Amino acid sequence: MKNNISILFRTRNSKASKNGLVPIYLRITIDGARLELSTSKFVEKSKWSTASGSIKGNSEEAWSINGYLDSLRNKVYETEQFLIHKQIEINVSSFKNKFLGIEKKQRMLVPIFQQHNKLMKDLIPQEFSENTHKRYETSLSHVKEFLKEKYNLADISIKSVNLAFVNDFDYFLRSIKKCNNNSMIKYVRNLGKIIKWCYANEWIDRDPFANYKGKVKQVERQYLSQKEVDCIYIKKFATERLNQVKDIFVFAVIQD
Repeated sequence: MKNNISILFRTRNSKASKNGLVPIYLRITIDGARLELSTSKFVEKSKWSTASGSIKGNSEEAWSINGYLDSLRNKVYETEQFLIHKQIEINVSSFKNKFLGIEKKQRMLVPIFQQHNKLMKDLIPQEFSENTHKRYETSLSHVKEFLKEKYNLADISIKSVNLAFVNDFDYFLRSIKKCNNNSMIKYVRNLGKIIKWCYANEWIDRDPFANYKGKVKQVERQYLSQKEVDCIYIKKFATERLNQVKDIFVFAVIQD
């Protein structure tokens, strides 16, 4: 949808200074809603042209202030194009924030990770297992330790998570935490899921994991000896459910 945006430079006589100068304001109208901003420029009332929205004449003062007003006009058009390109709804609030450089509250990594883990816990056992949830809690713990070790921080903006951050986290898990390759990869991938969640929600502009090269190594598993199978077979557990699980496992081993 194309927005109807108009620009007007005007003076406010009611806010004239003690020396008789009147302030110049920029009025931006977006689909009928007005945003009025001070330009921080003043002019003698007699020198202002209401029709052109500029200072009359070719004086040095006129060239200087009119040039500044033109730069503000261009900034309005640039702001409009930015919001269109980013597919951000154009209204007085979004336009003002971008035009004035007012940043939204930063989204931080740790609370987002915590929120994800809470949602996961709420979906046990329907969607996730206890063990999966525990792995994500361990991943979060490692991330907190990494932030403290690497940056001496308790948290970090998700916009600061780049490929270098990911590779440094990889190295931290290998060197400081002494994780084997496959465990390390799982922890890094868990962090990756959080970051991809942020990317899907358009909280960040790029996925830093797109070029991450970590790979799980194939582990050669040892077969159970007959003696080990026999030990499992004669083991008695306290609950009937565990005994049934044992019987199913032994049956599967024998079938193989």
